Amino acid sequence: MNRQRNHISRRSFLRTALGASATLAVPTFVSPRVLGMQGLAPASERIRLGGIGIGNRGTYDLGCFLQEPDVECVAIADVKLFRREQAKRMVDQHYGNNNCVTYRDFRELLDRPDIDAVLIATGPNWHCLASVLAAKAGKDVYCEKPVTKNITQSLILAETFRRTGRVFQAGTQRRNLPHFAFAVELAQKGRLGRLHTVYAHPAGMSTSMSGWAPAEPEPPKEEVDWDLYLGPAAWRPFNKRWLDGFNFEKGGGLVGGGVLEWGSHCVDLCQWANNADNTVPVEYYPPEGNQVKAKYANGVTLVLREEGWLPLGSCPVRFEGDRGWVETGDSGKLALSSPALLAGRKVAEIGGYPATFHVRDFLDCVKTRGKPKANADVACHSHIACHAVNIAIFLGRKLRFDPLKYEFIDDEQANRLRGEALREPWRF
Repeated sequence: MNRQRNHISRRSFLRTALGASATLAVPTFVSPRVLGMQGLAPASERIRLGGIGIGNRGTYDLGCFLQEPDVECVAIADVKLFRREQAKRMVDQHYGNNNCVTYRDFRELLDRPDIDAVLIATGPNWHCLASVLAAKAGKDVYCEKPVTKNITQSLILAETFRRTGRVFQAGTQRRNLPHFAFAVELAQKGRLGRLHTVYAHPAGMSTSMSGWAPAEPEPPKEEVDWDLYLGPAAWRPFNKRWLDGFNFEKGGGLVGGGVLEWGSHCVDLCQWANNADNTVPVEYYPPEGNQVKAKYANGVTLVLREEGWLPLGSCPVRFEGDRGWVETGDSGKLALSSPALLAGRKVAEIGGYPATFHVRDFLDCVKTRGKPKANADVACHSHIACHAVNIAIFLGRKLRFDPLKYEFIDDEQANRLRGEALREPWRF
């Protein structure tokens, strides 16, 4: 060893040390946002969010996320140029910078290792597959409803989130509103006596085949990526009518939306009230007048009806036992068979079905790795109940369902309607 070459003199050591001290002494600017100032939590406590498919409902949801100090939205993906630019402006204006990155293809967003969670508010044709791809990419997911198009997708969704350990929250935000939760509590704790009937408002009970419209000139891909918009749905020529997610396969698949649009809210609440989050009704009946019925193994009847509701706002539910009943809706008000059911409690009246509480529930679970109120298993079963009702409506006959095998009993035609092929090259 060359001792002379490896020897460090006292003078050179001091010169090096003094240089390092001078460097450390130079004031370093640290952004207030990094330190958690200006309304944001410290960087180490933030959940970095990406938004996928930010249209009308997605814009509202995104606004709820931006209110939370521990959320930092860093990216937006949308097949429509106008919408991704609009969402970027919203995010950048909120933070006072120009940092939000946009993508036409959401898979590029999912490839980013710095993103913790995603908001999925695309059309329903994408909800399940995008959620599954996000989970496999290591992201937690808040997904608008309806979250699946059929029974098979519902099972795939639940299995994927169990296997990956990711957090999932379906956008059925009424699970986190106090008046709905109180009504469910009355049913679950026997305050109504033995529960015998739960009522849900379906807001539509018609089913149909997937739609088709005349071909129109397709816009440039950068403006609207029509092929990516269709995604796993069956191909059809471009028509601007289908660019509105409310017209295109809304809960779609083979049998149309039917009871699923509001049923994913109202039936979900009935499942909760009946302690049926891990099961579904076992018998389904065709419509009779303005209502359709299903029956659980425990004897409780689920009634989906359009009329006969008290004036308590949209998305009403009613739970009846042999000693009392409760009904509530989006007004935030409760109607009770007896004032004694309140037992001196004051239930907050929060009207207008805000998603802020639901978003907070999701974010808390992202941090604790707990299960949100509308987790993938809950969403799976409430959606299967709706899909099975739709199949009974579509076929016009009584169906029996095995809640362990998740198949209809002795009915090949009904079983073929449990799922549908995805358009190539999309796969689960």
